[in-house]
Amino acid sequence: MDDKQTGGLSEWLWPSAFLICCGWVIWHIPAFILDWFRPTSESLFLQISELHTRKDVSPNLPGLFGGFADVVDWVALILIPVFATLGVRAVVVAPMEFQRWRSWDRFALFIGRATMIMIVAMTLVMLYEVFLRYVIEAPTKWANELTLWIAGFVFLCSGLYAMQQRCHIRISLLYDVVPRPIRKLFDVLSTLMIVTFAAGVLFGSYKQVFINKLYRWEMFGTAFDPPIPATIQPMILIILVLIACQAVANLIADWDIDPELHAPIDLDEDEIAAIKRSVGVE
Repeated sequence: MDDKQTGGLSEWLWPSAFLICCGWVIWHIPAFILDWFRPTSESLFLQISELHTRKDVSPNLPGLFGGFADVVDWVALILIPVFATLGVRAVVVAPMEFQRWRSWDRFALFIGRATMIMIVAMTLVMLYEVFLRYVIEAPTKWANELTLWIAGFVFLCSGLYAMQQRCHIRISLLYDVVPRPIRKLFDVLSTLMIVTFAAGVLFGSYKQVFINKLYRWEMFGTAFDPPIPATIQPMILIILVLIACQAVANLIADWDIDPELHAPIDLDEDEIAAIKRSVGVE
């Protein structure tokens, strides 16, 4: 376990920088599609080119290497793995988090930190919209869709973090009464079902998601018109694969550890004491 204090500046800085770069790259994916996977269909090429021209945040910058992606797009793309690596190395496990973590859990913990920052960003967007709508009476066209977009990523990424923390919903009534070898069998079967489900979804929807949604860069169809279908659906498959990998990692890490027994009513005495203090009951 790390001896450093959790919640330090680096745990905010690197995930925030990672998210900024990811957001920039995601918004400019049409430029990379045109550079790397140039559509053979003229109509599709013109459609994505028009989207890139209309949505480009830095339209005055020329594309590098004779393409569409400019220097800012390339810098953001290169910095994504850099900030991810720095963020993974800077993770400090909090006292309330799962303590029997392994080195490979750092990535899921980093994604958890990034998810927390996305929740803060989503809240700020909503507060900004409320201020503009009810104080200045000048509502935006983008706040609602941006909130939905971020919320989709929060929902998906929190699944990976929940798997690493072993805090997903489990029915332990039968699990607790069988001997340890049978519990290991249950663990293997549950992990196998997760991996099988992830593989089935990936195999069955790969073309629909990555060709019809991502490659064609399907938009949301509103005034703001964010690429929610083109990004959320591929993210579902990516997160499913990561969750399956994390489930396998959990199985390996917990193989020789006696599982926790669950009481009929599993009460957290510290939490109960905190609730009593908050309502003035000693």
